[in-house]
Amino acid sequence: MNNSSSRTLWRLGYCARLLKTNHFRTAASNTSFPAVWMLLAQHSGRIPGLFVVVKKNTFFTMPETVEDKTNPELYLPHPGVRGMTLLDREAFKRTVVVPALKVKKEIVHNVLKSLKQSVLQRPGLKRVVEDPEDEDSRFVILDPHKVPEFSLGESEQQVLKELSVHPEVSKYHLELSYENFKSEEILRAVLPEGQEVTSGFSRVGHIAHLNLRDHQLPYRHLIGQVIMDKNPGITCVVNKTSIIDSTYRNFEMEVLAGENNLVTKVKENNISYELDFSKVYWNPRLSTEHGRVVELLKAGDVLFDVFAGVGPFAIPAAKRKCRVFANDLNPESYSWLLHNCKLNKVDSRVKVFNMDGRDFLRGPVREELSKELPLLKGEHKTAFHIVMNLPALAVEFLDVFRHLLVGEPCSPAALPTVHCYGFSKHSNPARDIQERAEAALGTSLAGRCSTFLVRNVAPNKEMLCLSFQIPADVLYKRPCPDEAKPASKRLCTSQDSSEEKALS
Repeated sequence: MNNSSSRTLWRLGYCARLLKTNHFRTAASNTSFPAVWMLLAQHSGRIPGLFVVVKKNTFFTMPETVEDKTNPELYLPHPGVRGMTLLDREAFKRTVVVPALKVKKEIVHNVLKSLKQSVLQRPGLKRVVEDPEDEDSRFVILDPHKVPEFSLGESEQQVLKELSVHPEVSKYHLELSYENFKSEEILRAVLPEGQEVTSGFSRVGHIAHLNLRDHQLPYRHLIGQVIMDKNPGITCVVNKTSIIDSTYRNFEMEVLAGENNLVTKVKENNISYELDFSKVYWNPRLSTEHGRVVELLKAGDVLFDVFAGVGPFAIPAAKRKCRVFANDLNPESYSWLLHNCKLNKVDSRVKVFNMDGRDFLRGPVREELSKELPLLKGEHKTAFHIVMNLPALAVEFLDVFRHLLVGEPCSPAALPTVHCYGFSKHSNPARDIQERAEAALGTSLAGRCSTFLVRNVAPNKEMLCLSFQIPADVLYKRPCPDEAKPASKRLCTSQDSSEEKALS
């Protein structure tokens, strides 16, 4: 079996988990623009707003080519916008012919409610327009895709009969403008034919974050303006121009449209965060994963967040009344983490550090575990969790746990649980990240770990979370008799004696 087939089978096994992953992707709808509008527009030069009433008992028969829904040009704005790099909204105007139904103005609401499946739905477009020849009547604009050949179906005609409305259909010449098209339709019309269209982005507060491909770069400012126009609340659009720096986890970006203000406020899982998007790491596609891990914690548990960022694990954990030790090497992340702890009124439950991850594990984490674990007796209620969300490098930090503590091991149930994130391009990503973790720890995790697929980062690149309790023989270094103090020596001798009895 080749790598592609193996990866496909592996991902199928994770489909249920994938369904849980919220990508927070804001994108234009895939709903296609009715082909009949575009075709009829090509044959009409009439003034917008002019009506032609179809004679009773006769219906306009449309050309057979109207049913050709495979022609992409029929779904686009005016063809003259192709190749535009500077947005000209006026160039998108186009006139189309649509069916309309004349009704008395006092029953317009009832007609709209009864024919809601057949009424025209386009952004910024009025569904009801005045009748220039009759002030007591209105025209309800219908969807030409739902009313083929300008003929209402039997069910619609029956509804109109009950409302005492004659099912006479008119032809209305409707002018569509830039405001009436969706972002995907606009970009599909502008970019060269056959090229991928970007209408999706990550939203971070008032900022839309794009990852444009090389072929889209000549149109980047137009794309940015369209995204901002079509998404209320977006006032700044940026494009990533470099890969994520693995040291501070930020990246260079270019402002494509709107204000050059990258300090923003976001809300995730009912918690507010403030941050400078140009200087810290924030990914809205990880909100579900943040929530999943935090749900594992109980009041009184202890969380060590090795690469905490601005606090998406640490702050909700503190909200659950856990004790939190949160660290980040990036000075900007450290500052915003402190700020967000105060913003959410959890600063008394979170100790914040600005250290390298290894130093944090060998310092505050070792100190706290050495102090707390020996105190756990019988049915302890405190669990210790260590989150390592630095997917590009976190697995390489696992070797720090080798003999991190000295002394008699705590009970197996009290051993800290690690949640380590990593990327994989392997045909079997779960096996890949487990094997890499085992190499770093120097022991097998078979039967002692679980792997969760977080998201698909790119083609053939997965982000995963490997969770496991640190094996006692990895975490603890028991003192040798020659090196230990008398108390430690007695502990070691006692432990050896117990092991000998168990073996006999």
